[in-house]
Amino acid sequence: MLNKKRILIINGPNINMLKSRDSIHYGIKSLEDIQDICLNKAKELSVDVDFFQSNSEGDIVSKIQSAINKYNGVIINPAAYTHYSIAIRDALEILDIPIIEVHLSNIHKREEFRHKSVTVPVCNGQICGLGYIGYVLAIEALCNGIME
Repeated sequence: MLNKKRILIINGPNINMLKSRDSIHYGIKSLEDIQDICLNKAKELSVDVDFFQSNSEGDIVSKIQSAINKYNGVIINPAAYTHYSIAIRDALEILDIPIIEVHLSNIHKREEFRHKSVTVPVCNGQICGLGYIGYVLAIEALCNGIME
């Protein structure tokens, strides 16, 4: 497949505004802070990581489709689209690589409408409620576990 492991990290709507959002749910790190932390972990594990964030469902679908034959794994925080985007779910299902869904907050302890993820059934796993560490754990899982 690919010579060096490559991971795509996709973030959905409003993740670009983390510093302006409720720190109780989303922590105090910005998206840029999280990306820097992920890059450091990727360097430690000798893996390449690319980032993508969009507030647009169609752009996220197109980015997922573009991952075919380019990445060994995907980490996705669909954000609000988690709960209703069949289009993102269907795009993820096309991928023949490991996928981990990540959420900064514990979606199962929040409002009832956030409890259901329509995207996680086509993912290898879900990490939620651990803040930015969830991204780091997902990178480690892809590099040291489910991508092997």
